[in-house]
Amino acid sequence: MRTGVSITLGDADRHRLETIAAARNSPQKHVWRARIVLMSAEGVGTNAIMAATGTAKTTVWRWQERFMAEGVDGLLRDKTRPPGKPPVPGEHAGRVVELTLKPPPHEATHWTGRAMAKAVGLAVSTVQAIWKTHGLAPHRWRRFKLSNDPAFAEKLHAIVGLYVAPPAHAVVLSVDEKSQIQALDRTQPGLPLKKGRGATMTHDYKRHGTTTLFAALNVLTGEVVGRNMQRHRHQEFIRFLNTLEREIPDGKVVHVILDSPPRRPPSVRGP
Repeated sequence: MRTGVSITLGDADRHRLETIAAARNSPQKHVWRARIVLMSAEGVGTNAIMAATGTAKTTVWRWQERFMAEGVDGLLRDKTRPPGKPPVPGEHAGRVVELTLKPPPHEATHWTGRAMAKAVGLAVSTVQAIWKTHGLAPHRWRRFKLSNDPAFAEKLHAIVGLYVAPPAHAVVLSVDEKSQIQALDRTQPGLPLKKGRGATMTHDYKRHGTTTLFAALNVLTGEVVGRNMQRHRHQEFIRFLNTLEREIPDGKVVHVILDSPPRRPPSVRGP
């Protein structure tokens, strides 16, 4: 034991330290602190204590001094340490939040960590920490649309009801169209798939114009009826509806859910 350190244990302190070292629920840091003091009281040298507890020399000395100054309670209490970095002043954090809630002055869709750090004179990590604390994520967007239709709620319940609980003895179709689909083909035939080699295709392609897809999903069965047509007009849409009518059994009530279909262009009259 080094010079100036002398540990003598009373019966009460020894019993308390032995209980801490033997208890299964004791934190490991409390166990090896108690063992350091017990072994020091028995006159064990510093090197032997280090080997038995797996601690460094300065650690052994620290807890010997702590016990001499504060007793057993000092071994069970960790001293508070000052933060490694001073906290960000409230006015700086408020400035970051204020700017984040406004569009950036430069040509950008949203604030980035680097742009905000440059604007307020803080580190990027500090800006990110402020955003996290205040629950801000300027890079994320959530789309919304408010309807001006006074009957919106009534229509919403009707449409959702068709999806959730389709009427009995009825056909519910969700209809939509996709126009301007490019019909592309590779310039040369690819090699087929075989063992040890995936299928191949050329890097370039040739165009075969565009097509329009009209499709209807049977909400109850999952069956899809689709037709490709060269143009996207009301005439093609009516032809698709006629196709659906021919494929639906007689006697069925049909509910069609769709957005604005292709409209008939206004007639042009001469002077």
